[in-house]
Amino acid sequence: MQHIKRHLFHLVNISPWPITAGFSAFILCNGAVFYFHNIENGDYLLLLGFYSLLLTAYFWWKDIVNEGTYEGHHTICVQKNLRYGMALFIVSEIMFFFAFFWAYFHSSLAPSIEIGSIWPPEVISPFNPWDIPFLNTLILLLSGVTITWSHHALINGDKDEVIFGILTTILLAIIFTCFQIFEYKQAAFNISDGIYGSTFYLATGFHGFHVIIGTIFLIINYKRIDYDHYTITHHFGFEAAAWYWHFVDVVWLFLFITIYYWGS
Repeated sequence: MQHIKRHLFHLVNISPWPITAGFSAFILCNGAVFYFHNIENGDYLLLLGFYSLLLTAYFWWKDIVNEGTYEGHHTICVQKNLRYGMALFIVSEIMFFFAFFWAYFHSSLAPSIEIGSIWPPEVISPFNPWDIPFLNTLILLLSGVTITWSHHALINGDKDEVIFGILTTILLAIIFTCFQIFEYKQAAFNISDGIYGSTFYLATGFHGFHVIIGTIFLIINYKRIDYDHYTITHHFGFEAAAWYWHFVDVVWLFLFITIYYWGS
């Protein structure tokens, strides 16, 4: 007897990827601890967990793409719930960065006597905010415009403009990352230089990590656009990437205003 689906939801099939992701994260965490404490073969364990997690993510997301693109499981109701999930994920990322801003303001608004009761500490030579930081701000703002342009082109069914917009965004993202690496190499302080160094590099470094993740997200979407996975009404994967990229933009604006401009 043929099974008749009487609802709009997607009941996923049994998958091995959640448990492999858990084991991979466990190996990655232990490998990191062993590596940081110079325990023998800790670096190999770290790499094993990292590559295992990457492979799990690849195959898991491949299954999701197949479910949504070829099997038709991502109905309007499912897409709505996916949007809620992505929105909640971005909120969790905001809370992640909120902790870094909290640590920064906790130390900068009332500098302790151990750092000379002044912010930034006298031994620190902060960056000129109107140099590379301001240039990177312009680059990220421009990338926000190009990804929005690409999104509107996708809604209007203009594939050439979609590809041009997303490729421009990817290029700007790579330029931003290169400038940030160059900035780190020119820095007069490092992460071990007290509370200023640790809060600066944690906040800007994790933002840089998010830029790299967002760049990979955009590259995957470029390939999916090239393969005609998206339609005018069915392109949540692209929307998720665009939302994530705008989140990266906004976080950088707060970083520039507080850490680079006000904090210097």
